[in-house]
Amino acid sequence: QVQLVESGGGLVQPGGSLRLSCASSGRIFSISAMGWYRQVPGNQRELVARITSGGIGNYADSVKGRFTISRDNAKKTVYLQMNSLKPEDTGVYYCNSNWGHMDYWGKGTLVTVSS
Repeated sequence: QVQLVESGGGLVQPGGSLRLSCASSGRIFSISAMGWYRQVPGNQRELVARITSGGIGNYADSVKGRFTISRDNAKKTVYLQMNSLKPEDTGVYYCNSNWGHMDYWGKGTLVTVSS
């Protein structure tokens, strides 16, 4: 069983920055792909950024050039650095761990971008 705990959400003004963290309890962290997803009420959860076990990141078009995903295998933690935030970035951000057919989710952290 893998537990994922997100932190770092909050209220930020447009143009501001936040860094989200996701700490994993899993022994398979280093071989798992890790991702950040975002969900707003009434919409499906959507992929924001994902990083492979080898450290290769990919991003939703809406966040390219503004967000950076990274991982620290020694700390079993994945990060999402969010810069130049926009109101449309508002949502609950969920951390995901995936290895083969094994898929785990955190409980989410709320990010609100508003003036």
